[in-house]
Amino acid sequence: MPNIANNLKYLRKKKGLTQQQFADEMGIKRASVGAYEEERAEPKYELLKKIASFYGLTMDELVNEAINDKWKPAPKSDASNVRVLSITVDEGDRENIEMVPVKASAGYLNGYADPEYIAELPKFSLPIFRQGTYRAFEIQGDSMLPLQPGSIVIAEYVDNWNEVKPGQTYVVISRTDGVVYKRIAFKYKEDKGLKLVSDNKSYEPYWVAAADILEIWKAKAYISTQLPEPSPEPTMETLTAMMAQMQKTISSVAGKQS
Repeated sequence: MPNIANNLKYLRKKKGLTQQQFADEMGIKRASVGAYEEERAEPKYELLKKIASFYGLTMDELVNEAINDKWKPAPKSDASNVRVLSITVDEGDRENIEMVPVKASAGYLNGYADPEYIAELPKFSLPIFRQGTYRAFEIQGDSMLPLQPGSIVIAEYVDNWNEVKPGQTYVVISRTDGVVYKRIAFKYKEDKGLKLVSDNKSYEPYWVAAADILEIWKAKAYISTQLPEPSPEPTMETLTAMMAQMQKTISSVAGKQS
């Protein structure tokens, strides 16, 4: 993330620190500071939180704002807008993927920001998910068919809700609906929240108010015990339709060449 690299370099120099002095303050290696400032690596969440605190910034400001001589911090009048994410790490200081089973969904609404609660969740890791913060959620109900109930959705934490993209799927944690896996209809709106859509069209879209949203996680992969069924044998009707489409395509190509 360019903002992080530029911000770290600017803030360090503004405070009159060398890379070694800053590394000593953070309890890390000087080479790591250089890698962060040159965008060759990104600090882990816990280190970013420590850096933000050191400079008197919020995590959102450190990660998403372009901090320079002209930048002014926004007034910090509403503490309810501050989001704190609890995580766990393995023996190598790599972030785990915590698993939220269906039976733990209700408790997650109260414990999502509690480090002790998060530490008690089942956890695992996957080599394909090394960069970023991920959590796994077991889904229930048939609102997202063909994704089957009982599937486990692995999702990446979204810190800036304005980065939510319409048409993509997310796990949304809210006070009103708990843990749901839905498709987003529109970009996040601070005055309205999110419009959630089920892939199963028998379910109506609905809005979740911004004040009720606790966390947003972008779906990245899923695990399911139900393997795909083989494709059905083509019928005479489907073969006829395929032939008609092929003839239409050939005629179109021939017409362009003549």
